Amino acid sequence: MSAMSIPVLITRAEPGASETAQRVKALGLSAIVSPVLSMQARGDTSLPAPSALSGLIFTSANGVRAFSQRSDARSLPAWCVGPATASAARAAGFVDVQESAGNAADLAQFIADNTAPTPAPLLHVANAAARGDLKRHLETLGFAVDFAPIYEMCAAESLSPEADEMLAQRMPAIALIHSAMGAARFAQLVAGRPARHLHAVAISAPAAAPLKALNLKAIHIAEAPNEDAQFDALQSAIATLSA
Repeated sequence: MSAMSIPVLITRAEPGASETAQRVKALGLSAIVSPVLSMQARGDTSLPAPSALSGLIFTSANGVRAFSQRSDARSLPAWCVGPATASAARAAGFVDVQESAGNAADLAQFIADNTAPTPAPLLHVANAAARGDLKRHLETLGFAVDFAPIYEMCAAESLSPEADEMLAQRMPAIALIHSAMGAARFAQLVAGRPARHLHAVAISAPAAAPLKALNLKAIHIAEAPNEDAQFDALQSAIATLSA
C-alpha cells in the first residue's frame, strides 16, 4: 500500500503533539492528533531563588515550558536530556544549554563529566510522577540536587473522534508513543478494541512496555530515546507496511 495512505496517530501531549504532526506531514504522511495526556501546572510547588542554584536540569521539553511560565531566570546552565529538550531551552531563551544524549542516567553522567559539584544545588524540574532516579544518581556522584515537580500529566478521558474512526476502520496505521506514561494511558483507551492492524513506534523500550498488553501488529522501538531516532523507526515501519 502507498505510504501516504498510512495514517500516523500522535498520542503525545500538546504543544508537542502539534510539533510532531508537522514533522509527520513534512514526510507526506497523514497525521491524526489525539493526545492521551495533558500538562497541568502545579502551583503548590515553590521554586528556589536562581541565586541559590548552580544550574537547572530538564528531562523533557515540558519541563522547560513549565519552568519558563513560572520564572524569568535564563542565565543558569540548563542541563538537557536530549535534542528536543535542548531545542526547547534555546527557544525559551536560555543562554547556556548543555545537551546530553540518551536517558536520565546518561544525563547524570554527562553532568558529572562536564562540571564539578558545588555547595549550591542543581534543580531538577520535572513532572510529579518522576521517580527521582536522576536525583539519586547525581547524589551518588557528589552533587546536591533539589527536585521541583511543577507540573503533572493528566490522563485524557478518550481518544479524538478522528482516532476512534481510524481504529474502527481496521486499516493499517501507526501510533507514535512518546513516553511510558502515555503508552499506559493509550493501552487503557485502546483496550478491548480491535488493534491487530496497528503498528506502534515507541521512543524507548520503557515506552514500549505498556503496549505489550495490546494485540498490536508490531511494536517498533527507536534506537535512541529521542524523536529524531523515533522518526527513523517510523520510516522503517512505513517501509515495512509499504512493501
